[in-house]
Amino acid sequence: MDNSDFLECIARSFRRFVETTSRSNEKLKILHGEIAADFSAQLGGDYTVSSLGFGDGKEGKIAGRYINKNVDITIYDKTNKAIAGVGVKFVMQNYSQNSNNYFENMLGETANIRSANIPYFQIFIIPDKIPYYKKSGTLEHWETFSEHNADKYFTLSKDNIETFLHTPTKTLLYVVKLPEAKPEPQNQIEYNAYYKGLKEIKISTTKQTYSTFGAAIILNDYETFLQKVIHYIKSI
Repeated sequence: MDNSDFLECIARSFRRFVETTSRSNEKLKILHGEIAADFSAQLGGDYTVSSLGFGDGKEGKIAGRYINKNVDITIYDKTNKAIAGVGVKFVMQNYSQNSNNYFENMLGETANIRSANIPYFQIFIIPDKIPYYKKSGTLEHWETFSEHNADKYFTLSKDNIETFLHTPTKTLLYVVKLPEAKPEPQNQIEYNAYYKGLKEIKISTTKQTYSTFGAAIILNDYETFLQKVIHYIKSI
């Protein structure tokens, strides 16, 4: 996939999200499956890739230093040994109440796997404007993934990955812009209905600007991320 293909993949995943429920894994089968298929095609026949929506349709498991972990995308060598993992997160609503949890969980799962001498990569996708719902489903306000929200990723991007094992070997931060819902929805039902009604959901990368990230993070460039990850895995 190039960046245009990746945006279309994100759009398909988002459409499945609004067509189903927030707890359904159907959106993950699309997103994880297509990324896994891309990894498999780029790596070639000496490697096997496991993921929802690809191959046998199951997540692989990596033996971490502390606990065994089901991983979104797992790469195996020709001896069927797990040699790398990729975590994928697509946040679609209520970001602020979970933002620290997302980040801390990412650091923890990365440390567990990288401490077992297995490289671990992360893909984090988020719209630049996100609905925040009350428990009733009423849309309370809109959230923006701002420069402030990106600060912790900026700090992470400056880490020396050889020193800090909680830092992913490489992270793709992908901030996207969704079509504006009009008229403005008042609740989750209206929000979902708007996007379900679109013949095509056109998603682009955000026009929001952020600080220049360090080497550990790639911003809005799936192709470069893929190339670097594939090169790293093949060098193991």
